[in-house]
Parts: sequence; C-alpha cells; structure tokens
Amino acid sequence: MKLVVNLSMFLLVFFSSSNKLFSLTDYQIKKFCSNKRMRSLCTKNLQEKRSDLQEGKLIEIPVKPYKR
Repeated sequence: MKLVVNLSMFLLVFFSSSNKLFSLTDYQIKKFCSNKRMRSLCTKNLQEKRSDLQEGKLIEIPVKPYKR
C-alpha cells in the first residue's frame, strides 16, 4: 500500500512539473549583467541560452568548485 502511494505521488509531481521551464526573464538578465564588464555580450549569451532552453535544446552550465 505504501509503495502505491509513493509511486502515485512521484508520478503526480513528475508529470505536473515536466512542462515548466525555469528560465530567466529579461529583467533578471539585465540585473545579472549590469555588474559585468561586457554587458552586451553577457546579455546576448544569456538570451541565446534562454531561447535554446525554451526550444528544448541542452545547454552547458559551468560549475566552479567551492574554495574555502
């Protein structure tokens, strides 16, 4: 019984959130790039990545390791 409940909850969450894309808005892009040196290049790159994400293409996100 517990397995059925867990499976149904998983499927409900999986199918309800699969159609949503969490991409940046224009305001968030401008705010993020306001502190960068090359604002226009930063804005252009983020807008291209956003459009690729909305089209369903994979994008590469660099991850920097945490240093103490």
